[in-house]
Amino acid sequence: MHSLSPKITIALDGYAACGKSTLARDLCAALEYSFIDTGAMYRAVTYWILRQGISLDPNRPWIQILKDVPFVWHVADGIFRITYNGLDIETEIRSMEVSSRVSDVAAVSGIRAFLVRQQQLLGREGGVVLDGRDIGTVVFPDAELKLFVTADTEIRVNRRLAELIAKGTPVTRADVKANLDERDLIDSTRQDSPLQAAPDALWLDTSRMDRVQQLRIVLGRAQELVDKRGWSASRSVVVP
Repeated sequence: MHSLSPKITIALDGYAACGKSTLARDLCAALEYSFIDTGAMYRAVTYWILRQGISLDPNRPWIQILKDVPFVWHVADGIFRITYNGLDIETEIRSMEVSSRVSDVAAVSGIRAFLVRQQQLLGREGGVVLDGRDIGTVVFPDAELKLFVTADTEIRVNRRLAELIAKGTPVTRADVKANLDERDLIDSTRQDSPLQAAPDALWLDTSRMDRVQQLRIVLGRAQELVDKRGWSASRSVVVP
């Protein structure tokens, strides 16, 4: 693959377990971009809140509180990592305990304001793919390419269940479905930055698409952007 130049910003929004992160990583590999997993940032804050045992009082000065938490989020060699107190917490933030609370945490305006700013700083140079719930509507409303990813509920449940089982997490299908249903409701109905597609987003239903098909469609749209903006042929994308 050839990378796009100038580097653009790709905003990838959608429901949980639709394959957003997988698609984002595939795009980054194809375009030589950096992946910013904004959902992991909310999970990290959720993990910290659970460890501290503090309430989600919306009136707390969350921006000031979170500035003092020893999180480090960074991209190294195109891979997004989060550490807390110097320790990698990737495994911890993927637990069902964190999954069951992350949408509640993400609904708190002060927390969102803090993390949106961090995401904007991380992605300000372009050449990034960000996945989340409000990337194309709030974080980077001027992103050159916006995607909204969906999938059938049962397929989403199967994907998340397989993912958790592969990690050795004891969980039932009923638990996974209940968690996804609850997160969908909270994410879609919260007052601050609800999950919704940007008006100019490309809708992508991944229910019956494999990774290659998804990637081909999105790279095709990226190529259309290249052509529309009149960038030189040397900046084109090779579509698989």
